[in-house]
Amino acid sequence: MSVQIFLLGKLSGLEEFLLSPAPEANSAGVLGGRSQWAALLTEVLPRGILAELGLSSLLLGSSGGGQFLIVLPEESRVQAEEILAAAQSDIDTRSGGRLRLVWAWTENLGDWTIVRKRLFSGLGRALGTPLAAPLPAAGDEQDFAGFSEAFREAVTASWSPGQPGVVMVEGGRHNWRLGAGPDDIHLARHTALDDAGAQPATPSELAARAEGSQRWGVLRGDVDNFGVRLRSCADIEEHLRLSRVMKQFFAGEIELACNALPELWRKVTILYTGGDDFAVYGSWDALLRLATEFHRLFHLFAGEHLKFLDGPEAKTITMALALAPGEDTPFPYVYEEAGRLLESAKSEEKDCFHLFGRTVDWKQVYRAASLRDDLLRLIRDFRCPPAFLTEFTGFYREKLNAAAPAGAPSPTGRPWRYHRRIGLALGARPGREYEKLRNSVTQELIGGSAQHVRLRPAGRVAVEWTRLSIEAETHV
Repeated sequence: MSVQIFLLGKLSGLEEFLLSPAPEANSAGVLGGRSQWAALLTEVLPRGILAELGLSSLLLGSSGGGQFLIVLPEESRVQAEEILAAAQSDIDTRSGGRLRLVWAWTENLGDWTIVRKRLFSGLGRALGTPLAAPLPAAGDEQDFAGFSEAFREAVTASWSPGQPGVVMVEGGRHNWRLGAGPDDIHLARHTALDDAGAQPATPSELAARAEGSQRWGVLRGDVDNFGVRLRSCADIEEHLRLSRVMKQFFAGEIELACNALPELWRKVTILYTGGDDFAVYGSWDALLRLATEFHRLFHLFAGEHLKFLDGPEAKTITMALALAPGEDTPFPYVYEEAGRLLESAKSEEKDCFHLFGRTVDWKQVYRAASLRDDLLRLIRDFRCPPAFLTEFTGFYREKLNAAAPAGAPSPTGRPWRYHRRIGLALGARPGREYEKLRNSVTQELIGGSAQHVRLRPAGRVAVEWTRLSIEAETHV
């Protein structure tokens, strides 16, 4: 009886590869092409290995997102490693020496927890072993902007063992359909086009489509403790089910949201979706809309598909939004900043969103959205001077600067002082509706009791959100 082995492959150095230098004229297109190539490569390579060895596609465990897992009979191991070695050399060349394919294998013997530990121990040893051959010179990588353009409307992905690092639209020995079917390769690739509808819109063109401030940014998200959840899987079936359902959710729902919501399809472009994370770029207002919508969808998804699992792991998601300081800011800088903010947010807490310089939980994000609508009503319906936003921002600066010894009274801790300043900033307006709205805004900003002030983080987010929404018309 043939012994089965698990083969685990991974692309090492993916983040460094994505952020490596690219032509400034189309850095967003190059970065998008790199991420799509890496995602497709880890989809077609394991499928290609199985096809070349004459094995069933049912032996494909998980794929995409920069790594893959397949099951092989022991006698196929040598042939599989020959294909992987050729792919490793080809990937080195096409990535300009920045990306490395590593793999590990182990027999399917013992409990899955033990098998998984052996696999990742072997992968760790492979990651710590330098390549014997010298890496090619940087700058020799393939045309990734052209790669992204070729796959924008493609219906198939093709691969050949003679060029194992190449993913083509067609023409290879083996072909697979790109789609949403159970046997298809899922590839999220929504792209906002320019006004002519011929080329992808540049970040500056997407910024021009924003309401209010004409700015663009990058939104990145990551499931909280997904790796911990995978490590706690009792068997391989649970591991594969969780991996597949999460990958399909990310690829399908982000694509659907970008196409279905009218305020998103012309303002947002998907960079990639992985096994538990994603990245998109576009106009700042559309990214905020996408973030809240996707969080809502993920909450529904986790409640349905993960409700039988104990603990909070993999049931929440954290995101971060980085806005470009200027229209001509290099794209890789904003992408990297979004990643840095995401890591910072995840180190503070889980199930949160970092935006406008603050990390807040999702309840506060939705409160901020509601408060922003009220602030816009004060400006547009009741003609309140937009300069009151600057006054409200000052509340938070004062709170940060009011460092005093323990037990000392806070100089800005009297609620009546905030009420008075808010009243002066907004001014007097006749009518009960105005009074009701002003009181609601005051309560959302300062909270607390009648004796103490507790400035709510949603207030600071809402003020900045409102400022960006009216910046073009008021220059506040």
